[in-house]
Amino acid sequence: MIRWLLPLLAAGPAKAPPRSPALLERGKATYAIYCIACHGEQGKGDGSVAQTLNPKPRNFAIDKFRQGSGVTQIFDTLGKGVPGTAMTKFTNLSEDERWALAWYVLELKNAKARH
Repeated sequence: MIRWLLPLLAAGPAKAPPRSPALLERGKATYAIYCIACHGEQGKGDGSVAQTLNPKPRNFAIDKFRQGSGVTQIFDTLGKGVPGTAMTKFTNLSEDERWALAWYVLELKNAKARH
């Protein structure tokens, strides 16, 4: 194995930045570009193309997250996608954008507890 690669492999999973209003705003803006058509404005799985997808997009407030519902798991899902669904991997987004988006998705998931 290449020696320079060992420290990268030993580093483990990425560490989530702390949740903040600025991070949530950035996540909301990214969500409006990449996610709203499938998941809908409030994350209910009712976006404009949702009816054309099988399986249907996740309703963040009530549907189980297949790959985990923690912010790190959501971040990983954004980078890997969900096989067998229309949820592709968003490798076009920077790591910072994916963290912001993961925090925003978690906000949408937890929105039911506030209503």
